[in-house]
Amino acid sequence: MRVTAVVFGLAFLLNGENVAAQSSDDPISAIDWLTESLSDPVAKPGGQEPVTPGIVTEPISVQPLNAPSPDGVGLLPRSVTGLPANLWGSSDRESLIRAIADFPVEPLPAVQDQFRRIMLAELDPPAWSSPDAPLLQARVDALLARGAVEEAEALLERTGSQEPELFRRAFDVGLLTGREQAACARMRAVPGISPSFPVRIFCLARTGDWPAAALTLESAKALGQLTPQEDALLAQFLDPELSELLPPTTAPTRPSPLTFRMLEAIGAPIPTTPLPLAFAHSDLRPTAGWKARVEAGERLARAGALPPDVLIAIYGERRPAASGGVWDRVAAVQTLNEALRAQDAQAVRAALPLAWERMVAAGLALPFARALAHEILALDTMGSDPLALRLGLLSDSYETVALDAASLPEALAFASSIASGQVAKAPQDALSQAIAAAFSTPVPPLPPELTGFLEEQRLGEALLSALKSLASGSDSDPAVLSGALAFLRAIGLEDTARRAALQILLLEQPA
Repeated sequence: MRVTAVVFGLAFLLNGENVAAQSSDDPISAIDWLTESLSDPVAKPGGQEPVTPGIVTEPISVQPLNAPSPDGVGLLPRSVTGLPANLWGSSDRESLIRAIADFPVEPLPAVQDQFRRIMLAELDPPAWSSPDAPLLQARVDALLARGAVEEAEALLERTGSQEPELFRRAFDVGLLTGREQAACARMRAVPGISPSFPVRIFCLARTGDWPAAALTLESAKALGQLTPQEDALLAQFLDPELSELLPPTTAPTRPSPLTFRMLEAIGAPIPTTPLPLAFAHSDLRPTAGWKARVEAGERLARAGALPPDVLIAIYGERRPAASGGVWDRVAAVQTLNEALRAQDAQAVRAALPLAWERMVAAGLALPFARALAHEILALDTMGSDPLALRLGLLSDSYETVALDAASLPEALAFASSIASGQVAKAPQDALSQAIAAAFSTPVPPLPPELTGFLEEQRLGEALLSALKSLASGSDSDPAVLSGALAFLRAIGLEDTARRAALQILLLEQPA
């Protein structure tokens, strides 16, 4: 009977894991793949409600006096971010959280970097902050959506909060980083946290208590607390021999981290390529195949969630055994790296164009420039190479490269003037003219929609709005783009404004 029930349940799983529609009461920022890791009250058999509801009390929130709100917790101090402590000002809860949740996931890299700094910033919590930290939830969700799993984990650890929604996210982050043992240990240690049956069974098994896990599975089934899909997957997780009796599992289209980990454990891992970016970290583990590591590294580096040097290191782990696609890219970068190690400027000059072309085609030009520009420009004669200079202007040392360049080709002259802060006459195209206007002195008048935010003391929303205007790069309306760049400069974010302008000019134009 047990096997029959499991097979019946797995038939549902084969059609893919259904994603429940988001409730209207859920936070605006909620992402749709979090594990239902905390239990709901046990329903009456047959779904019947009790005749007498009993004593009803209002929920009580407890917070120590003078304790900092989790909404104000951050990893980056104001001395690093340059943001004022009262960035959130008078912004109301719904509009601010909506602005964070709706922010583009893959914007211009400079915009992505600044958005991430805002999400990680240590700031005064808004006036409406509460112990359940709705703003922190939105910030963590924004980081997870962009693959910044390590940063999200550090942010949650720093809060020390045991609020259910924060705990739920911390548990999933542990699954995504491969630290499920620690996540399960915390589940047991935190008072007042009641894990859902699937999580309880998973953690019992992970800590070696297989008999208790099996008993809990039977109890959960008897109480009607599992869906057929959960029952089937948990049974196979606890008894791998069932795999011989069951048809192959089909990957769910939107698995939770718990489902993802259990499928991996039963020998039916799901490729991470079609999954949300946070899942790509799983393929960075040493146990993953090299191709999976390369593809995951590229996805994360493209989103700014992996240091460029790490991507280059993954490229160099071994020799490609095939050609085409990702392997052509790996081979081109390896050839360039070999020339750099040999300090052979002529070989570097010969290998650089092909490596650049292939990285640009894959959307990896910026990580490539950040990782290798300094080393390339350090070679004799490469300081006058136009392509090497382009890489230098896209690197973190863009200002130094611009000031030290002995000569510049005409195509890089305007970008170099932006990098050095000494803006020269711009080309006649609308985009260059708009960028030049934003960097004029004094800063030109700001757009009315942004000054409106400032008048209402909603600087944070104004900043998010300006960044969103820049998200599309050269596809943005030139006038809107110019106003957004001018705004960044006016509030002291000169570095972000210059990086954004350089990326628009150099990443989206041919070399």
